[in-house]
Amino acid sequence: MNAPRVVELTGVHNFRDYGGYALVGGGRLRRGLLWRSGQHHEADDVDLATIDSLGLAHVFDLRTDRERENYPCRRPPNFAGTVHFAPDDAAILAPHVAAASGRKRDAETTRENMRRSYLGIPFRPKLVEAITNYFQVLASSSDAGTVGASMINCLAGKDRTGFAVAMLHTALGVHHDDIVADYLLTNTAGDPLARIAAGGRAIAHIVGDIDEDALRVIMSVEAEWLDIAFARIREEHGSVEAYQAATFGVDDALRKRLRANLSEA
Repeated sequence: MNAPRVVELTGVHNFRDYGGYALVGGGRLRRGLLWRSGQHHEADDVDLATIDSLGLAHVFDLRTDRERENYPCRRPPNFAGTVHFAPDDAAILAPHVAAASGRKRDAETTRENMRRSYLGIPFRPKLVEAITNYFQVLASSSDAGTVGASMINCLAGKDRTGFAVAMLHTALGVHHDDIVADYLLTNTAGDPLARIAAGGRAIAHIVGDIDEDALRVIMSVEAEWLDIAFARIREEHGSVEAYQAATFGVDDALRKRLRANLSEA
């Protein structure tokens, strides 16, 4: 519990441990087992050595085929983990990139675009497919009796990754205040200026240059955005629990397996 939550890297941003939170009913998530980040295209060799030391057994890459092609992630030498992704050849942009692609690219218009993105994020078919697999793998056991350490990432590590982590935290029984707090750590984790600059390079490659204030908006997160996703879920399904059951196949047995693999007393 005394280890830093954020791992300071040079070319990989928003890399952090999303374990350690208390669970309803007792216990807490284990530390050093659940990691999240942005893409690793700009990782340097020191970054790769640090990541290698984590012993990742699974990587859940939420990006589209085009994103993986344009920004192939560097991996440590002799990386032996399994990389999971849902093949997606559709021209669907990352939520923050889509928010920057309109004709008006000022901060407030971009913020409104992000709100609209979060209305749809719980119902993106390929994201749903990827999160369903994420749950199933984390609930499984290897020959060694444990699922092992894992990392989940997307392009910026904040919207699709933030939603997926919020869903896992919810299924495990993390208090909603802690879910929001973990989501908001994107804004302060590591070097925010370097993270925003890296996001700007990726966005410029896809949609062109945007206003600096708009860039800061789309490279941040706001609690309201996650609230919008949860509200849409409740509007469509009545409760988050019902949504998770219908969408990801989350039932009591799966929650029990997740807790067994990921929590401690």
